[in-house]
Amino acid sequence: MCNEWRERLISENRVKLGKNALNVLEKRYLKKDKDGNVIESPEDLFYRVAENIAQADKIYDEHTNVDALIREFYISISSLDFLPNSPTLMNAGRQLQQLSACFVLPIDDSMDSIFETLKNTALIHKSGGGTGFSFSKLRPKEDTVKTTSGVSSGPISFMQVFDAATEAIKQGGTRRGANMGILRVDHPDILDFIVCKDRNDSLNNFNISVAITKEFMYALENNEDYNLYNPRNSVITRRLSAKEVFDKIVFQAWQNGEPGIVFIDRINDYNPIPKIASIESTNPCGEQPLMPYESCNLGSINLGNFVKDGSINWGKLEETVKTAIHFLDNVIDMNNYPVQKIQEVTRSNRKVGLGVMGWADMLFCLGIPYGSQSSITLAEKLMCFIQSKSHGASEELAVKRGPFANFKQSIYANGNPMRNATTTTIAPTGTIGIIASASGGIEPVFGLVYKRANCLDNEEMYEVNLHFKKLAKEKGFYSIELMDEIADKGSICKCNGIPDEIKKIFITSHDICPEDHVRMQAAFQKFTDNAVSKTVNFPNSAIEEDVRKVYVLSYKMGCKGITVYRDGSRDKQVLNLVNKKEKKNQDIIPRTRPKKTAGLTFLMRTGCGKMYVTVNEDSTGVCEVFTQLGKSGGCTSSQAEAVGRLISLSLRSGVDQQEIVDQLKGIRCPSPIIFDSGVILSCADAIAKALEAYSNEKTAFASKAFASGSKNSKNEKKLYTSNQTNNLLGACPQCPECGEMLSFFESCSTCHSCGYSKCF
Repeated sequence: MCNEWRERLISENRVKLGKNALNVLEKRYLKKDKDGNVIESPEDLFYRVAENIAQADKIYDEHTNVDALIREFYISISSLDFLPNSPTLMNAGRQLQQLSACFVLPIDDSMDSIFETLKNTALIHKSGGGTGFSFSKLRPKEDTVKTTSGVSSGPISFMQVFDAATEAIKQGGTRRGANMGILRVDHPDILDFIVCKDRNDSLNNFNISVAITKEFMYALENNEDYNLYNPRNSVITRRLSAKEVFDKIVFQAWQNGEPGIVFIDRINDYNPIPKIASIESTNPCGEQPLMPYESCNLGSINLGNFVKDGSINWGKLEETVKTAIHFLDNVIDMNNYPVQKIQEVTRSNRKVGLGVMGWADMLFCLGIPYGSQSSITLAEKLMCFIQSKSHGASEELAVKRGPFANFKQSIYANGNPMRNATTTTIAPTGTIGIIASASGGIEPVFGLVYKRANCLDNEEMYEVNLHFKKLAKEKGFYSIELMDEIADKGSICKCNGIPDEIKKIFITSHDICPEDHVRMQAAFQKFTDNAVSKTVNFPNSAIEEDVRKVYVLSYKMGCKGITVYRDGSRDKQVLNLVNKKEKKNQDIIPRTRPKKTAGLTFLMRTGCGKMYVTVNEDSTGVCEVFTQLGKSGGCTSSQAEAVGRLISLSLRSGVDQQEIVDQLKGIRCPSPIIFDSGVILSCADAIAKALEAYSNEKTAFASKAFASGSKNSKNEKKLYTSNQTNNLLGACPQCPECGEMLSFFESCSTCHSCGYSKCF
């Protein structure tokens, strides 16, 4: 295609983007040169994607008019009527060419399987995809391991390994890896799994969900016990009260939003290819159930663009659905899969997931309150239309290209051939929603005036809903003072000066009762092949019983899973209402160090030599940490002293000791050192473990030391850590002398640049 044709196409279809959209594109999507300078416009990006994906048609007809298809794809994307998932926008037409968002990998009960999957996970995350796993096949903790005559550590320990790997891989990435961890409710370790994210700083690269079975729901409804099965041999290990387990799930979800639940048997009831494999897990947001080694590429239609003069343009919507399915099917052929097995399984089933965003925008434009019966009825009508037209488009492609390879083993075998095993999915549309200036997925708007935090490396973006702003100006009640009031209250329901009919339409997530959230999800699920990403928002004042009712209702209404979130139940959340009346934090002043303190001194062996760590406390609690390295002087000693001073300042300022430990523990340096039963990864790691040891060992000893005024040197103890699973070969292999990479050979590390060598 000539450049003149390309430039004319772009000039005739300029992209209209908001400030936040441009910010997101520049940060994550547009090409950059080696110095980090943007060298691609949004129009260039959309054309790059359209041109690349259109090339797939040549596979089936070398004489196809690719120019016409490029134009069709470009206009659909540049008008923001349809956007594919982020990996496609980022990578299509570039060297990586990995285009899928969702992957599910198997984890079988062997070390080979676990670490093969970990390797594949790294490849997927590196390429911008998210991964889902079921840990249900792993034998429970303390179960027999024949090969070593030992005992297993259980699924949660391996989740921590996957989490640590994800943390390492995501550093500096444009789209950070995320995981879904699922455990069946009948696994012997289910009680530990339910609370594995009890702390907000644990398993932060995982969403977790409990896979609920029909057997469990029957026991719950009848207030009975149910069986737990050892996956190693299917033997019943014990029975638990379904009510008590469910109460535990409910409490944790009320406390911090996790675990979610997926109705795994229901998901498999709708498995389009049950003869091939069962579905064990979903992608990280739960909307895409997949078989092992399956991937799926997604895309979303921007519903706000299909309302004109107060009515839906069904004709335009039908054409966009057809274009989108064609596009998504082409993505499967143009995709550069990170693992060969994933390519084979994905191309055998050809699942795609067309969904929607801007549902709340459409309701605003139509004047229909979110959660009303009218909105539920329209949701079913709309999704039924999209489902029907997407299946029709897939059938048309099957006539031209043939059905997916496993069609004869699918539930469609007796009907018209389908090109794709699934065609529809409702995804959350986080960043592509920002690009399109659309409300996310099928969610209500969180607020009409809000700031978006913890997005794109913690940058905050302040926004006012465009539909509300436009109407407020048209009706003459827009003012800065009113916007401030809305920001303060988080809703317009109690604001003066706004007509009642406007208040009924422009409602936000917390104006909607939880039951209506579930009804909306169920309405879309009724006509969605895969599943629906939806969060039921609760106010902070919600009680556990509110969560319990929603979980039960979601099951009764046919949902495939459910996620809840009680406002303010986590330290950080993506969307935060602006509250200008919130008091500023008072100045933090460290308490004065008393003249006399007491504590313990630990001898820690580090890669830099012996380190003496003294932990002291006053009448309030631990108040200071001193460090001294055997090698006096030098940069390392000064840094260790600086860390000690900052810890001391933090402790006297009221920072929780465990928070400090969590920050320091696990930090790696080029010179880790092995103890008889563990490893010290760095000087910082040594300090953290000394603080932990102090917490464990202080009691009468500390009191005696304070009373007698004995010298700390008499209290010296060696610290040995246990249950340490870190691998030395994974610790940043850099030479401490010159910074070059180290080589490991026969338990020794050697620098081929400067000659540094150290054996362990």
